[in-house]
Amino acid sequence: MAVRVDLNISLDGFATTVDQTPENPMGEDWGRLTAAYVSTRTFRERVLGDTSGEGTTGVDEKYASAYFEGTGAEIMGAGMFGLHLFGDDPDWRGWWGEEPPFQVPVFVLTHTAKPSIEFANGTEFHFIDTTAEDALARAIEAAAGGDVRVGGGVDVVRKFLRADLVDRLHVAIAPILLGRGERLWDDLRGLEQGYEVVSEVAESGTTHVTFRR
Repeated sequence: MAVRVDLNISLDGFATTVDQTPENPMGEDWGRLTAAYVSTRTFRERVLGDTSGEGTTGVDEKYASAYFEGTGAEIMGAGMFGLHLFGDDPDWRGWWGEEPPFQVPVFVLTHTAKPSIEFANGTEFHFIDTTAEDALARAIEAAAGGDVRVGGGVDVVRKFLRADLVDRLHVAIAPILLGRGERLWDDLRGLEQGYEVVSEVAESGTTHVTFRR
């Protein structure tokens, strides 16, 4: 069992964008930040339901497919689930429609009380107001020997990194500059100590850097 993180960040270290609008809640910069991942065969199949086999199959695909492999449970923040925009909507079931790509129990860290939601493909969303350590303990139990992935957003990931709870951190560094947003690396000086760090450049120009115990 390992605790894993996968994040898309910019060259200047930003993992969130600030150009969202009501009409475009993800923002234009988000498309630039995640372009390499969204183009992969795994994303198209697992997230978009496209079984045509279309999508990139190079280095970016290698990391995209590993994103889901061996995962037994997921932890995410309220913003990743969409509660910052739809917290008052009792019918909101997340961004992913009726077939969320996780297919495992997902623990959403939030102060908003909400009953659990279950989907036919095995995805379960459980809404909990607790610490990173307690959330991880619950996720480990639910994962039944599988890995636990901390999916985001960046504030949640930083909490787990500061608490030294992450066994493997993978960042896909897009060759773009955002200049604003929320940076992953703030107050994490010396994070690389205690990890083996390797990097690999994809055909898209994305640099994949992995910190592994």
